[in-house]
Amino acid sequence: MLQPRLLLKKPRRTWTNVVPWISSKCYATLETAVKDGPPKPELLSNSYFAPPPVTGDSSGYAMKTYTPRTPGVRHLKRPINDHLWKGRPFLPLTFARKGQGIGGRNNTGRVTVRHRGGGHKRRIRMVDFTRMTPGKQVVERIEHDPGRSAHIALLNNEATGRKSYIVAAEGMRAGDVVQSYRAGVPEDLMQSMGGSIDPGVLAARTAWRGNCLPMHMIPVGTVVFNVGSAKERGGVFCRSAGTYATVISKDGGKTVTVRLQSGEVRKVSSEACATVGIASNSNHQHAQLGKAGRSRWLGIRPTVRGVAMNAADHPHGGGRGKSKGNVHPVSPWGMPAKSGYKTRIKSKENKWVVTPRVRNQGKRKRTLRS
Repeated sequence: MLQPRLLLKKPRRTWTNVVPWISSKCYATLETAVKDGPPKPELLSNSYFAPPPVTGDSSGYAMKTYTPRTPGVRHLKRPINDHLWKGRPFLPLTFARKGQGIGGRNNTGRVTVRHRGGGHKRRIRMVDFTRMTPGKQVVERIEHDPGRSAHIALLNNEATGRKSYIVAAEGMRAGDVVQSYRAGVPEDLMQSMGGSIDPGVLAARTAWRGNCLPMHMIPVGTVVFNVGSAKERGGVFCRSAGTYATVISKDGGKTVTVRLQSGEVRKVSSEACATVGIASNSNHQHAQLGKAGRSRWLGIRPTVRGVAMNAADHPHGGGRGKSKGNVHPVSPWGMPAKSGYKTRIKSKENKWVVTPRVRNQGKRKRTLRS
């Protein structure tokens, strides 16, 4: 006797059976921890610096990757910045960027800067690099700035309610309180020290992440960024993502010696400003765009190799096959591309540089022919 056909039917797929199939096909993100990341600078025990809170394994860095549903996201890697503000910027501190559509051309219409053009419309953020305003300021949010690699922080002055943008330090989050001591030591801090300045107590109370101090108040060994060069001016060094300088010595007078990441050791004014910490978004250097279109969104046009051009367009052009004519690599105008010409005058040395950085991989440059 045959069995009823109702019993021979396959069980109907329920929602619990469908969910794993949907989750495997969704546009999911994965957090991949890379173990061979660059080592972070070691902070000395006498620097009185409050490092960012350590979460998880600090031996590497984590990047966000994507499920390759399309070829454009197969090699896409981005830093994990879930703390960034998702909305629009504070518009009173921005203005429209003009001249973006000219594509690297000057007032006569000639291309003076190659490989530029197009890109998304931007607004320029007015960042405060001087930080002369004293008092406590609360970090409202951390934002992405399309005009720089580091993140920026929106501050709100507790006394006046005035808002300003600064370059955010690594580990800075909304709700942090930062101050600027460029105008001098506050009265309440002076009274807590007994009316006289105690260098140890002063450093322990002021040299915290995100605070802006004059160079003579920063302890030796402290890691700083947004370093200034002169009195009453803003920061000019170490402003991009992940950059920093180290205070190595003080002469007790008008200058302080710092070491930059390039290896250059230079002197700055003791009244110049510096922010304690490391510039934010340190994993910016490990990002991968994944496709050519993202470069066009950033306003970067393609770069054509010289060997792929004609002989009339580039010194490397022409010929049969991939050959540049057995000549040294040069620019389209004949300037050597490896080292260029030596144009610095030896008699006019920079008096602020103690040890210059290594140039041209330590090799001798070509001299300018007369």
